[in-house]
Amino acid sequence: MAAHGADAGGRVTITEIARQAGVSVPTVSRVVNGRSDVSPGTRARVEDLLRRHGYRKRPATSPSRAALLDLVFNDLDSPWAVEIIRGVEEVAHGAGVGTVVSAIHGRSGDAREWMRNLRARASGGVILVTSALESTLHEELRILGVPLVVVDPAGSPALNVPTIGAANWSGGLAATEHLLALGHRRIGMIAGPPRLLCSRARLDGYRAALEGSDITLDASLVVPGDFKPESGFTGCNVLLDLPEPPTAVFAASDQMALGAIEALRRRGLRVPEDMSVVGFDDLPEVRWSAPPLTTVRQPLAEMGKLAVRTVLRLTRDEQPDSPRVELGTDLVVRASTAAPAERG
Repeated sequence: MAAHGADAGGRVTITEIARQAGVSVPTVSRVVNGRSDVSPGTRARVEDLLRRHGYRKRPATSPSRAALLDLVFNDLDSPWAVEIIRGVEEVAHGAGVGTVVSAIHGRSGDAREWMRNLRARASGGVILVTSALESTLHEELRILGVPLVVVDPAGSPALNVPTIGAANWSGGLAATEHLLALGHRRIGMIAGPPRLLCSRARLDGYRAALEGSDITLDASLVVPGDFKPESGFTGCNVLLDLPEPPTAVFAASDQMALGAIEALRRRGLRVPEDMSVVGFDDLPEVRWSAPPLTTVRQPLAEMGKLAVRTVLRLTRDEQPDSPRVELGTDLVVRASTAAPAERG
C-alpha cells in the first residue's frame, strides 16, 4: 500500500507537496518549472519539500521513450468505446506504442488512483475520451510533462489542451432534415446527457432543422436519455404515450435507437411503417438490425487514430496543426425511415 500522498511507486505527489507547503498546486508547478512569479519565502519552502521528498520533474518524453499511452474513458460498457479503441490501437501498434485502457466512472477516487498508476508506469501521453479530470490532475500531468489530448470533450476543455470531436450539430441537423424531407412534421427526440457537449450540439441541430422548416418546437417531444438502450426504450415509450405521438424519432445514439425500436416492437408497431427511427454513431451492428438503421455516421475510429497521432506529435514537442479538430459526420440512409403513414 502506497503511503498517504504518494503514488504506487512511493513517490510523493505534487498535490501532497502543495498540501504540506500550504500553497496551491499551480504554485508548486511554478516552482518546479522555474517561474519567477513566486515569493522568495514560498519558493524556499516548496523547494525544501521537493528536496526532502526527492521529487524530480520528469523530462519531456522523447520519441524513443513514448512506449506507452494511456487511453481513459468514463465508462467502457458501450460499442462506441470499442470503436475508439480500435482506431487508437491501429495507429499505436503501427508506431510501436503500447496502450493502457482505463475507466474512471466519473469518480474522483478512481481518477486519482489512475493518476497514481500512470506515474508508476511512466506513461508517455494521455488520451481522455468524453471525460473530465479535476484541475489538479490536469496540472499534475502538465508538471510531469505528460501530453494530453481530449476526444469528444465532456465540457469546455483547457485552452492549452488539443481536442478532437465530430460535427455533432450538423449531424443532428442532417438527421432531422432527412425526416422532414420524408414528410414528417411531428418528430420526437431522445436526447443524450445534457452535461456532454456532443449531446447539446445534437439537440441544437434538431432544433435548428425544425426552425428552418417553420415548425415550433414542442417540448413534450424531447425526452432525456443517457446513450444506452434502456433509456431509448423508456424514452420511446414516453413518446408513444403522448396524446399525439410523433411519427418519427431521432435518437442521439444508435444504442438508444435500438432501444426505441424494441419499444415499438413490443407494442406491435412496425419500423418504418408506423414510426421512422434515426440513430447517431453508425456502430457496426446497426446495419444488421431489423430493419437496418438509418443513422448519422460519427467517425469514431478515425477520431481515435487522430488522437494517437496528435499525442505522439506532442511527445516530440511538435504542435498539432490545429488545437481544435472537428471531423465530419454523414447521414447513412437505410431501411428504418420512410414517409409517414396516413393516420385516421
